[in-house]
Amino acid sequence: MALRYLGQTLAQQIDVELMSPTAGCFSIDQLMELAGFSVAQAITKVYSKEKFPRVLICVGNNGGDGLVCARHLHHFGYQPSIFYPKQPNKLLYQNLTNQLRNLDVSMVNNLNDQLTKSDLIVDGIFGFSFSGGIRAPFDEVIKTLKSSTLPIVSIDIPSGWNVEQGNIDNVGLEPEMLVSLTAPKIAAKFFKGKHHFLGGRFIPPSFAKKYELNLPEYPGSDQCVRLPN
Repeated sequence: MALRYLGQTLAQQIDVELMSPTAGCFSIDQLMELAGFSVAQAITKVYSKEKFPRVLICVGNNGGDGLVCARHLHHFGYQPSIFYPKQPNKLLYQNLTNQLRNLDVSMVNNLNDQLTKSDLIVDGIFGFSFSGGIRAPFDEVIKTLKSSTLPIVSIDIPSGWNVEQGNIDNVGLEPEMLVSLTAPKIAAKFFKGKHHFLGGRFIPPSFAKKYELNLPEYPGSDQCVRLPN
């Protein structure tokens, strides 16, 4: 059976249910940790630390997964830096950023300057809850990233895309790699990049059956699996 692609409403419903007793009582911290780890591992499958050591992670409203990804990339031997122009006043995100500071991961303010010192971009700006127009400061951030020639890895949804219709106004990013989480979103059908992975190896079989997700088998101990384009 074909892998199921999720619309925005169903994706949000699944996220809520994963944190309920019926699906295992995951905490949001756990889901972010597992998701971010899977993204970091997927990056290692395509972009080696020898050729792409300097990774710029751009963080926005969907920042938790990106911050976790940065921590794991550091432990994998990469040199991550974080561009985080709008940091929420929430303990969860403060803890994630403090973990990075304790590893001496750079928090940068000048995006244009940092792009000249990077080999790879990770797009952790918007997630599947994004809707409407791109608001400041991320409108300028995305314009700047679009003008870069560096390869981009987007987490779950390329930032600026409609979750179900894709890059309808051509204002969103066009990543070289997409790492879908839990299950691909409908917008992933419009992805034209080279590499598509699925991450988030935490779905109970009964839960996957209930929603007819038809998830692929993860190889060995991997936390990500390559999907056909």
